[in-house]
Amino acid sequence: MSTLRLVLHVAAAGIRIDRYVAEHSQLSRSAITRLARDGRVTVGGSAVEAAHRVKKGDEIVVTVPEDAGPVALGAEDIPIETLYEDRDVIVVNKPADLVVHPAHGHFTGTLVNALVARIGASQGRAAGRPGIVHRLDKDTSGVMIIAKNDLAHLALARQLQGRTVRKEYLALVWGDPGEGPVVIEAPIVRDPRDRRRMAVRASGRDSTTRFTRIAVFAGSPDRQSLLHVTPLTGRTHQIRAHLAFARTPIVGDPVYGRRGDNSGLGRQFLHAWRITAKLPHAGERTFTAPLADDLRSYLSSLGAPVATAKPFAEVS
Repeated sequence: MSTLRLVLHVAAAGIRIDRYVAEHSQLSRSAITRLARDGRVTVGGSAVEAAHRVKKGDEIVVTVPEDAGPVALGAEDIPIETLYEDRDVIVVNKPADLVVHPAHGHFTGTLVNALVARIGASQGRAAGRPGIVHRLDKDTSGVMIIAKNDLAHLALARQLQGRTVRKEYLALVWGDPGEGPVVIEAPIVRDPRDRRRMAVRASGRDSTTRFTRIAVFAGSPDRQSLLHVTPLTGRTHQIRAHLAFARTPIVGDPVYGRRGDNSGLGRQFLHAWRITAKLPHAGERTFTAPLADDLRSYLSSLGAPVATAKPFAEVS
């Protein structure tokens, strides 16, 4: 029997416990609900239901029998670019069009299937349960850190809870937000009219995104700007929703993008460029994923920028 222990960060207050545990483990919400029914989900030593809402200082203990986790996933020979690897983590450059974790409609051909083949069960985690601690949308490319053992998984999860992991993205948007840094503080919630997307609503969870303009391109019917984006929180679709809210939607975004997007890009121009975190045995490290080929090619097609700022030379 294995036990997962998570100490909640103050920012998680008010969230349903099944949702919180699902976001910080490899268990699905349905699996957590089953465990809660069996009294295997406790807060402060007392069993709670899946709908229990957590508060500051809570310690959640989930006792997971060996057969209660996700069904073991098949190993698949899917090429993945490895940026770094040690005994605790593997850092990969996820390509676009690759789903991170199996879900409805995508039970095979995922990054997790590739990792099961790459890591296997020899690193201290159960077969079929690589330590996904953060995710990227299917059509977002870029850097991801994956835990290879429980120590690394919990260390990274706690850093993400404490917002000490620095994630940096590159995004090309319609319009020109200007030179100065911009901070968007706008709560996000699931859009009740369209469950595929998130919306800015006062009832949402606190969400903060900072961005700075790197370059402006005038070689198209409308100006497009390359942004250096740093999300200070980690909400679903946060960058895409916030940039659309700021009236600078991401080029090629089929959900949050502008109507009549004529870029022909085929996916949103959003790339997880850099990530900085403390590794259990390697200290603080920064990993960079080069801009994906399709995004670099599209950027080149726009011609020379009319204005640039550091770090344009690093990404062009």
